[in-house]
Amino acid sequence: MARIESKTDKVLLAEHQAGGGKVIAVATLNKPKALNALDLDMAEALLDALRHWQTRDDIACVVLNAEGEKAFCAGGDIVSMFNAMKESQTGIPDFLTDFFACEYTLDYTIHTYQKPIVVWGSGIVMGGGMGLFTGASHRVVTPTSRLAMPEITIGLYPDVGGSYFLPRLPGHTGLFLGLTGANINAADALYLGWADFVAADDAKTALIDALVAHEWEVITDVAEQVSEVISGLAQPALLPQGQVEAVREAIDTACEGESLSQICQQIQAMDAAGNTWLERAKATAAKGSPITAHLVYQQCLRGKGMSLLGCFEMELIMSCRCGEFGEFQEGVRALLIDKDNAPQWRYPNVESVPDDVITTFFTSPWDVHPLAELEKLA
Repeated sequence: MARIESKTDKVLLAEHQAGGGKVIAVATLNKPKALNALDLDMAEALLDALRHWQTRDDIACVVLNAEGEKAFCAGGDIVSMFNAMKESQTGIPDFLTDFFACEYTLDYTIHTYQKPIVVWGSGIVMGGGMGLFTGASHRVVTPTSRLAMPEITIGLYPDVGGSYFLPRLPGHTGLFLGLTGANINAADALYLGWADFVAADDAKTALIDALVAHEWEVITDVAEQVSEVISGLAQPALLPQGQVEAVREAIDTACEGESLSQICQQIQAMDAAGNTWLERAKATAAKGSPITAHLVYQQCLRGKGMSLLGCFEMELIMSCRCGEFGEFQEGVRALLIDKDNAPQWRYPNVESVPDDVITTFFTSPWDVHPLAELEKLA
């Protein structure tokens, strides 16, 4: 194994000489005490590494994993974002534009990568972690996996490509997960098509060893060979029971409606009947940001007919507007800064949010979009 220089020690890079003259590239998120929350330095380092590895014929595949057992990546570094918003009294903080533009470029690169990317999604995979996970060609979950887009609790919205992948989940499950911030487990992820493989929690080292030991063949599709290796890993003795499939029909019925207001009312009217997961989802939706609920509704309506790049371009506008409006700042304050868990949302409910306010979140503040360079690569 050869260690590769990285821009930051929060991302460890390594290359392993493998069979057939190939190399297995490994990137490891290395901020376990912060649950590997993705910051700008980490996003830049990962993006540089992926771009470099993509140009090399000897790289068979890339493995993206993380240090620590608790989390692959619990989200973006929203404390840094809060500080930038607090310092900027008006307008969109430059830091937010830089961070989101880099993060979305990284996520888009993973979605469109020309080599297989294996992501080991054990532990917490939320928010920005989902951006790294969902676009990979080989997504692995384990019994400890907990996946979610919980942005409704902080006044943001499910970004990092959520406008693309949420409306493409079965039925209305994507809209429901966005409006409720509900977390799902490995069984749910497989059911929804959000994951491709399941393995035992302690099989990560075995994965890398098996990829290194594999005799890579030129005549066989590389992605198929990666799938074969992953399929040979030790399976968990027991998977947690899925939570979505049992209430899938009720979710689809509740999220079918003429308006966001109707859908929110129908979610609250769902009979949880002692279902703790559903009760928690309803409670989170009821306490969440009404503006976020509108953004989730709109991104699912618009995103289902948009290209992947179009979704990321729309989300950069939305995210920067969130940094300007104040709802996001208040949500982070309540959850992570003051920790009073009592956000003072701008509006008391979804019915009271004016249409022109939501329109602002989809209105570009730029003459030249910061992601314009990606259009040349699309």
